[in-house]
Amino acid sequence: MDLLKPRAVVFDLGKVLLDFDFNRAALALAPQCTADAAGIMAIINQTPLLHRFETGLISRREFQADFVRAAGYGGTAQEFARDFTDIFWEIPEMIQLNRRFRSAGLSTHVFSNTSDLVVDFIRVRFPFFSEFDSYVLSYEQGCMKPSVPIYEAVEASTGFSGPELIYFDDREENVEAALRRGWSAHIYTDFQKASQWLANNSWLPA
Repeated sequence: MDLLKPRAVVFDLGKVLLDFDFNRAALALAPQCTADAAGIMAIINQTPLLHRFETGLISRREFQADFVRAAGYGGTAQEFARDFTDIFWEIPEMIQLNRRFRSAGLSTHVFSNTSDLVVDFIRVRFPFFSEFDSYVLSYEQGCMKPSVPIYEAVEASTGFSGPELIYFDDREENVEAALRRGWSAHIYTDFQKASQWLANNSWLPA
């Protein structure tokens, strides 16, 4: 096997396949909270509480209970789940790129810091999420990017390592961790730049 030839493509989920905005959740939740939208953002947007949830250290029930205490939330569990998760929309070009890679014979995979609550929502709302060979998700692994063990889990899940893996992520620290493992990694900002990076390496699928 030519180890320099990519064999699999790994996609981050948020800001790569799906865009999102936590402000949507904050505005939706605010009418049933004593906290205002800015206060809610300080509770849910890349905070220690969110990270405990996304590493599987607390359940969705515990996450909501902590949110209720912090934000003064008075809604139901169902309303909370709806308003907290309905913050995503597709990045169509990247979804199509996944299909192009698959048609070219490469396996494709999702690698995300996320929670079971969000993944349950995405599975229902976005059918494209079923179009991957494996999923390495932080809440199942008990750790988050950029920690080394979760990258090892991707290599175990895909069966590939080093330059056999093409990887897209929007966060510099996550890409740097992949580069240290020899992956071919790109900081995703927009589809045009991602396409140019692939074309420069002769990896852009037809």
